[in-house]
Amino acid sequence: MASRTELAAERAVKPHVRSAKGTAPRVKVRNRRPVSATRGAERALLYALLAVATFTALFPVFWLLTGSLQTPQELYRGTTIWPKSLQWGNFAKAWHDGNLSTYLPNSLLYTSVSVAGILVVSSMAGYALARIEFRGRGFVTFLILMVMIVPAPASFIAQYKLMIEFGLTNSRAGYILLLITAGIPISTLIMRGFFTNLPKELEEAAALDGCSALGTFWRIFLPLARPGLIAVAVIQALAAWNEYLLALVLFDDDSLMPVQRGLTNFMSAETPEQHILLAATTISVVPIIVFYAFAQRHIIKGIGSGAFK
Repeated sequence: MASRTELAAERAVKPHVRSAKGTAPRVKVRNRRPVSATRGAERALLYALLAVATFTALFPVFWLLTGSLQTPQELYRGTTIWPKSLQWGNFAKAWHDGNLSTYLPNSLLYTSVSVAGILVVSSMAGYALARIEFRGRGFVTFLILMVMIVPAPASFIAQYKLMIEFGLTNSRAGYILLLITAGIPISTLIMRGFFTNLPKELEEAAALDGCSALGTFWRIFLPLARPGLIAVAVIQALAAWNEYLLALVLFDDDSLMPVQRGLTNFMSAETPEQHILLAATTISVVPIIVFYAFAQRHIIKGIGSGAFK
């Protein structure tokens, strides 16, 4: 005779077999919403949230552009968003009166050189912390975290005194060095995360081929960490481009100031020129927006794969 377990298994496999009375077993079916309808509602909600986020992010940019093309009367009244006639002369006035022909190249120089220096130092430091075993490696990482906790303005006096000792006050080189030192800690941690996630077999294969430690870093690991390098470049370019307080502390010569100095020319309380200020702001953000547009797809990947893993 078949055991109870075998009978139960047979009933489970053949639920359509009729009972002795000739009636099929009753199966309770729950009412479920159609899968396509549920997915459609979720997708519509997602698109709605994305539309709200996009509008929130782009409306200030749209207002900046339209405000820079308005007359002072249109801007102060606030009755219209789009100007009746496009005032392209606002950009010419902003370029001339804000002395942007001097300040904009300064910012381009400071940003490009400081970002290049940060990439060189942070990539090598991140590789050393991630792949080279040495005593005190964890303590060095802890020190980097402690440096990041200190607010940047708190170190301005010490940095200024250090620049006096080295004779680098009121010089482009001193300002660039300070920008590099400010960006190294977070950049090192991002690059350390990237190098840590790379497989160890790459080092072993390079060693078998006779590659040195520097060659392994330069030829194998650095090309693989390209998303991290781009993420660091974007983050530090934004920080260097928007920096102004340190320049006020270090520079006495107005011709060495970054582009933010030109924007302050239109912020007088006696003669406010908000429409010219908006035009000057539009000019000042164009280079960094172009750079961000080319590199933005690497930012999420770079930060997610590096700093938080």
